[in-house]
Amino acid sequence: MHDFWREQLLGNPTSLRTADVDEARVSFSEALYANQMRPLGPSSDFLASFDFLPLSATTVARLSFGTDVGMHVGELGAFHVGLVLQGSMAWRQGGREPQNAGVGRAMVFHPEGDIDVERRTGDCRTLSLKIDEREIYRQLELQLGRAPRGPLRFTPTFDVSGGPGEHWAGVARAAARSLFDSQELRHPLVSGPLQEALIAGMLRVADHRYRDDLDQPPLALRPAPVKRALNAIHDRPEHPFTNGELAAVARVSVRWLQEGFRRYVGMPPGEHLRMVRLQKVHEELRVADPSCVRVGDVAHKWGFTHLGRFAAQYRRRFGEPPSQTLLAAGGR
Repeated sequence: MHDFWREQLLGNPTSLRTADVDEARVSFSEALYANQMRPLGPSSDFLASFDFLPLSATTVARLSFGTDVGMHVGELGAFHVGLVLQGSMAWRQGGREPQNAGVGRAMVFHPEGDIDVERRTGDCRTLSLKIDEREIYRQLELQLGRAPRGPLRFTPTFDVSGGPGEHWAGVARAAARSLFDSQELRHPLVSGPLQEALIAGMLRVADHRYRDDLDQPPLALRPAPVKRALNAIHDRPEHPFTNGELAAVARVSVRWLQEGFRRYVGMPPGEHLRMVRLQKVHEELRVADPSCVRVGDVAHKWGFTHLGRFAAQYRRRFGEPPSQTLLAAGGR
């Protein structure tokens, strides 16, 4: 959905009930993702039932189709979590192994990689959360107490039939019902913390490389000097901070600053600054026009002067070269 229309619809639910495949395809594209939708069962049974609610960091969607359908979806540009409430779905993303999920499993799709839904059964009903990529990384960093050192990769499904996963799924279903039913709950002051809680909870029940780290006891609250240095980095990531300058901002010695970052951030100040800058480059490349923008120009803008080292660091952080991110932006 174009940003302009998203701003117009933010916090306002929309619904569609239609037996017209083209109308369903357009509605799905406008609210979620561009797609090629095709009935696999009797066309006479096709009856799309969509409810969409765009919020600041997520879009909540309830979906069913009435008959078996297949679908091709291009790169999402966001994380997507789907709870199967009834029926089942078989798919693959980005050439990976085929997957299948039914009741008791949640599906996770990544921002990159086309999706081929091989069969979604006619009785399949799903509750989905389209989650802004920047927000999920922000929540991950808040919970880790440091910037993640590599891309966030989830397993394609996770268990919601019991334990913490079942509890999270119950909260997600109750939250969705309340958000669709209550205009008051859709106010940003209420929906904002609710979205954060759902994302934070999902990070703790889904399977990914940082799961064990999140299960560790939380670090003590960061002391004020560390917070002052972190705020300076996040406020001006393009600035060529030195350890001495950050120590002056933090009002401590360089040695204290380095030890404080090691203990409370998990990495030296310079490495944290580099992680923040890499995220800024990634965000800019994802929306850039490759016919007008060069990777080197964006890298230099954010303080990376050695392009070879930058490219290696970028690949380690996001799992792909920066040129691929830029080309994917042009294909959206």
